[in-house]
Amino acid sequence: MRLRASLLALSLLTAMPTAALAAAPAAPAGSAPSPCAGGTVFEDRNGNGRRDPGEPGLAGQRVSDGRSIVLTDAQGRYALPPGERSSQFLIKPAGYRLAARADSGLPDYWLNVNPSAPPPLKYGGMPQAAPGCRDYALIPDKRAARSGDLDVLVFADPQTRNATEIGYYRRDIVEPLLAQRKGRAPLADLGLSLGDIVHDDLSLYPQINAVTASLGVPWLHAPGNHDLDFDARSDEDSLLSYRHVYGPDTYAWEEAQANFVVLDDVIYLPGSKPEYIGGLRPEQFDFLQAYLARADKRRLLVLAMHIPLFDAAPGRETFRHADRERLFGLLREFPHVLVLSGHSHAQRHVYHSGDSGWRGAAPLHEYNVGAACGAFWSGIKDAQGLPDSTMSDGTPNGYARLRVRGDAGYALSWHPAPSAGHALGAAAVANEYLRLYAPKALRKDSYPVRGVYANVFMGRDDSRVEYRIDGGAWKPMRRVDQPDPALLGENARDDASAQLRGFDRAAPATPTPHLWNAGLPTDLAAGEHAIEVRAFDPWQGEQRLGTSYRLIEATQ
Repeated sequence: MRLRASLLALSLLTAMPTAALAAAPAAPAGSAPSPCAGGTVFEDRNGNGRRDPGEPGLAGQRVSDGRSIVLTDAQGRYALPPGERSSQFLIKPAGYRLAARADSGLPDYWLNVNPSAPPPLKYGGMPQAAPGCRDYALIPDKRAARSGDLDVLVFADPQTRNATEIGYYRRDIVEPLLAQRKGRAPLADLGLSLGDIVHDDLSLYPQINAVTASLGVPWLHAPGNHDLDFDARSDEDSLLSYRHVYGPDTYAWEEAQANFVVLDDVIYLPGSKPEYIGGLRPEQFDFLQAYLARADKRRLLVLAMHIPLFDAAPGRETFRHADRERLFGLLREFPHVLVLSGHSHAQRHVYHSGDSGWRGAAPLHEYNVGAACGAFWSGIKDAQGLPDSTMSDGTPNGYARLRVRGDAGYALSWHPAPSAGHALGAAAVANEYLRLYAPKALRKDSYPVRGVYANVFMGRDDSRVEYRIDGGAWKPMRRVDQPDPALLGENARDDASAQLRGFDRAAPATPTPHLWNAGLPTDLAAGEHAIEVRAFDPWQGEQRLGTSYRLIEATQ
């Protein structure tokens, strides 16, 4: 039996792609660890999680330790090189689904292997576990046979600090989504969380996972800088508690319309200020090189991560430029790529070009997704006890949706939480797509310096935004790099109050990249005048919103 297992492991490792072989970690000197042998990937036709008679092993399936990738043989068997504190995982292929793990409700596609005693960590780290493999059950997905778009829910930064904020997350984000469910139809095909699942207290993972799992959607997670073991002594050990709950921090997942690569892009720098920087580790590049070598370029390739690839401020390297350049080199030949990031607690679209090292045929689109917690669950509360939590750029807290077509085209949308924006004053009106801010009254024939502002939540540098007065001709608005005036007003009300108006004040308003302005005429007749604004969303079409202002005759 030992000889047979050794021959099986040798044959499978020999069949590995060249890039994966080069990436496989070497055994420590003086030891003779054996690769895992006996793991199988099989077709779970009845969906019970066990391999029953008549359920075949699946050839050519990919299993990884986060560095190398191996393929199953004709009987569905695989072997992996030994690893220390590794998270082995199956790359889920299109056309199949996975059962949920009993302990968390998360998709069951991974196994943690940790032969050595873990370092002492506040939140436990990764418990010791003997080397080995496991069987993976792939359930045929009947939905995969239907034509149509892939619907993906995208959450960035839920960032809950305690049970109270998990309650906010449940009532403000999850329950409104559950209210949209129609019969037994799923809310979405897939879900993504882009890091900062909690805010430093990793003991909250089971509670927040239970809330997310209630959506009934297969859910993938990327780690953020607030998901670290801050008492770890190295970056290598800084996600052990996270990986105990969520498995690998870097992995791939495939659907018929898109391939997803989820990346830990937080490099922990204990003892430094700041304690982290955006970047990727060498073994992540090994995995990416092995995976991308065989990835279908006809599908949309979605990279999901926490820290944005762009620098947060000019002259400040917040993502290591050398790592970004190396990543861009691996992606260059892929014609359909979308990057999803979080971390900013604001929202913007960035199109990478030669200035940031991108050398692809077309600019690379990065959507920096607004936070589910908004401005860290701050601001005054509404009648239901939910904080306003408008972000510093004036975007309401909420979540995004990504819809991917079979031709690799995609559409994005932002969905504000029901409580969002309730505190921003009478001068502001809003819908799901934009917020208008305009003075309620102006003196007739005064110098026309006051204007209407439109915060277009999904606005881009080239967005077309127009306005008109009293149903007249449409005129272009001008994009301005200024703070959202409605949020500035909320900051002023916080300052003027002798008492705390909420547990935390509203976020300080910062210049937003999606704000437009136009002057309001004062030479019209005295009385009420209608303002109408329209924005042309490339994915959701034309969106309109109106407000009004009054011109008043006045004498000195």
